[in-house]
Amino acid sequence: MSDTPDSAVRTYLDQHREHFLEDLADWLRIPSVSAQPEHAADVRRSADWLAARLRETGFPVTEILDTPGAPAVFAEWPSDDPQAPTVLVYGHHDVQPAAAEDGWHTDPFEPVVRDGRMYGRGAADDKGQVFFHTLGVRAHLAATGRTAPAVHLKLLVEGEEESGSPHFRELVEQQAERFAADVVIVSDTGMWSETTPTVCTGMRGLAECEITFDGPDQDIHSGSFGGAVPNPATAAARLVAALHDADGRVTVPGFYDGVAELTETERELFSELPFDEAEWLRTAKSRATAGERGLSTLERIWARPTAEVNGIGGGYQGPGGKTVVPSSAMVKLSFRLVAGQDPVRIEQLVTEWAAGRAEPGIRQGIAFSAGTRPCLTPLDHPALQSVVRAMGRAFGEKIRFTREGGSGPAADLQDVLGAPVLFLGISVPSDGWHAPNEKVELDLLFKGVETTAYLWGDMAAALRRES
Repeated sequence: MSDTPDSAVRTYLDQHREHFLEDLADWLRIPSVSAQPEHAADVRRSADWLAARLRETGFPVTEILDTPGAPAVFAEWPSDDPQAPTVLVYGHHDVQPAAAEDGWHTDPFEPVVRDGRMYGRGAADDKGQVFFHTLGVRAHLAATGRTAPAVHLKLLVEGEEESGSPHFRELVEQQAERFAADVVIVSDTGMWSETTPTVCTGMRGLAECEITFDGPDQDIHSGSFGGAVPNPATAAARLVAALHDADGRVTVPGFYDGVAELTETERELFSELPFDEAEWLRTAKSRATAGERGLSTLERIWARPTAEVNGIGGGYQGPGGKTVVPSSAMVKLSFRLVAGQDPVRIEQLVTEWAAGRAEPGIRQGIAFSAGTRPCLTPLDHPALQSVVRAMGRAFGEKIRFTREGGSGPAADLQDVLGAPVLFLGISVPSDGWHAPNEKVELDLLFKGVETTAYLWGDMAAALRRES
């Protein structure tokens, strides 16, 4: 469906490979750590650097968007076809903290290329995967003779993703008209492995809370008062114990209402992946699997909602014993959500469930953090099929499908803009996101470039608006 010749694209990439890698290394040298206030100027410098490179690439509109936190970068390149669809590409330019003493073999902010890999903080998460779009669109133009992309192309690169995107939704709401798109592509994701290229079709949402339990006004002697007054730590333990039934299902009434069930086709696609449960357990540093009965591990982490105890505490925590009835206790819970669930509704249900388990003499409180909606792209969506075709051309093999068990700001784009979210990433598990010695496989990085070079023509044809 694309009008972009493969040989022309590959020739262009060969000619510009070294300069592209030099530029990427230059960007990785900027320690844009959004979580550390002392690097606020570096995050700003990273945004300035990217904006300058996007102008050099040819984007006629490039702007730094200030937020109450770190700046984002927005760029736009209209197609010369007024009926062309609009695509918004999302990524982030901030990175996780990194220091040599964490276990890095080299300076995390002085990138090195070794054995076909580039090492450095942000190489995969997410500067490398943002930057491949710059070379990809240039290759698209060079190979087709166009002076503008086949789609109306927009880029939104935020600066606070590694800090939880605290101002991202507000920015999207404020700039919804400018960010409007027919399709959103998230390039902050990965593939199954180096030898199994995949496209992610969805991410789970998130609701998380802290529940507090207050009993006596101070810790009191368990011999004098124990067994005769309510114990907040016991109340916390009872609530946690009641969270799941014997089959591993969440007991909050209404929790599963509206959940989008897996189809047989989706189950078959999951089964095509070379999943090694023993290896997965080694990665998880766990000795056994667990969860909702009757489901595979991949189904549990990709397609089912969950409730997890993230923390529990109360009473004496030091060495030895201290025989008290503690005055307070707390539990931190998180709920991963799937398509068909609304975090606001889940907050209401959990609040009602917890209140219904409150015990006399225990003052119970609950507070939720901002929730994240799940997102899911139908397998037959024409834009998803464009991504699959473009990746298939670049990799020269069948593209399979995954989902992501975690959560991210992509759902805000889907929710506010009302556009389907697709995922296009080339990172692999060994890249070590957030870990020492983060790297990106250069062959895969250029497969990402090649994919985007094919994608815009294919997507323009697949989604072309009617005049």
